[in-house]
Amino acid sequence: MDSHSRMVQFLKVVLPLAAIVLLSTVFLLSRSIETDVTVPFTQRDIEERLADQVVTNPSYRGTTRKGEEVLIEATQATQGTENSVPTASEFQGRLGLLNGGIITLDSNSGTIRPDKNTATFVGDVVITTTDGIRVTTDHLNTALDEIRGDTPGQIDGTGAIGDFSAGRMTFGAEKKDGPVHILFTDGVKLIYQPQQAER
Repeated sequence: MDSHSRMVQFLKVVLPLAAIVLLSTVFLLSRSIETDVTVPFTQRDIEERLADQVVTNPSYRGTTRKGEEVLIEATQATQGTENSVPTASEFQGRLGLLNGGIITLDSNSGTIRPDKNTATFVGDVVITTTDGIRVTTDHLNTALDEIRGDTPGQIDGTGAIGDFSAGRMTFGAEKKDGPVHILFTDGVKLIYQPQQAER
């Protein structure tokens, strides 16, 4: 047997042994797994969430019969009890119209009832549209199965023609498959600003 053959036989034995030694050192020298992981909530937060059954960042997404988009989101929501309905904080909505327009809804809190196809925005409600209308009110009722809503109380707003107020506002389609219109009623007052309208 020549020296080359001896070297090959030697390496056939040495190399696998060296691989086994290297592999075993990887496992022996590896760091231990840290099992004491910190949770980004205090014990009190966890107890409150379990007691109140709080859901973080809930969202509802749906489509109306006509294909319009309805999106409702919140920072957190609590499950209702026998005497109260579920409530959510920092309640936000986005209604996508078929013509490309968008109605955005923001409020301090609100409730959503998919079983009744309704969502209610409460406290510092701000309604804005892509064509420049901005309305503020205290309470807004909306539907989930179509683009429709109403404010049972006073509204204040601003738009292309100036500032206005009214005792009530409704929005929705006047006809079954018609476009969405916004209607102000119950004592409408308008401060007309012609310079602003010309822009």
